[in-house]
Amino acid sequence: MTVLITGARGKVGQAVIARLHSAGLTVRAASADPAELTVPDGVEAVELVLDRPETFEAALRGVRQVFLYPQPAGIHELVKAAEAAGVEHVVLLSSSSVGGPDAENDPLASHSLKVERALADSALTCTFLRPDAFASNSLGWAWSIGQAQPVQLAYPDAHIAPIHPEDIADIAVEALTGDSLTGRTVTLTGPASLTFREQLAVLSEAVGREIPVVHITRAEAEQQMGAHMPAHMAGSLLDLWEAANHGPAAVADTTDTLLGRPARTFRQWARENSAAFTGH
Repeated sequence: MTVLITGARGKVGQAVIARLHSAGLTVRAASADPAELTVPDGVEAVELVLDRPETFEAALRGVRQVFLYPQPAGIHELVKAAEAAGVEHVVLLSSSSVGGPDAENDPLASHSLKVERALADSALTCTFLRPDAFASNSLGWAWSIGQAQPVQLAYPDAHIAPIHPEDIADIAVEALTGDSLTGRTVTLTGPASLTFREQLAVLSEAVGREIPVVHITRAEAEQQMGAHMPAHMAGSLLDLWEAANHGPAAVADTTDTLLGRPARTFRQWARENSAAFTGH
């Protein structure tokens, strides 16, 4: 049985590939530019471009399971090709945002929602993994922290329950190799609710110095974020953080509830990645 991994450049995709390959499964890694992929010896790298259906047949040949990164472009054609190729199960790395209000019109949620709906309308057995905020999202503060500058936030007391990407990989591998998650939709979080201010305190411990936090206005945040992303995406994120400003985030499923082993904490992630915040 061959397992196809899309999003093979990402941290989660790379971790899933490594785990499946170590377990002796036949793994195929897909990318729009397979020459740029770094994969273990014995893992085949193939081209898969979602807006080029002519790349689908070779990538899907002999595949029975797919770990799918959400990309709505070409998703209906990919689903049809997967059905024709005999794919039996798709594990989608979706997003918890699809369960939010007005998800269809939200630029963050609609991306994953379109893929979920295309899969749900297919004949494929599907498992939807909906992680909340990744612990690694805090790398967005790395430049400021590395330059010993304060972190500027419009909503420093917004609550999230950040999940370690390695936990997502563990759960994805269980979904691909076991049967406890087959056909389910699960929302994934880390084990604890933390405000951004609390996350920065944890990072402060990890790097061994204080990290100042400066409260800025929403308009100032929109201007800063607009330099790195479309304005509608920045607005959606700020709406999310504003809504999260009023109490602890809900803790959903974790590796504890799904796999019976403790969830990795944000503190663990911070220690493992402290070098990213030192400016070296």
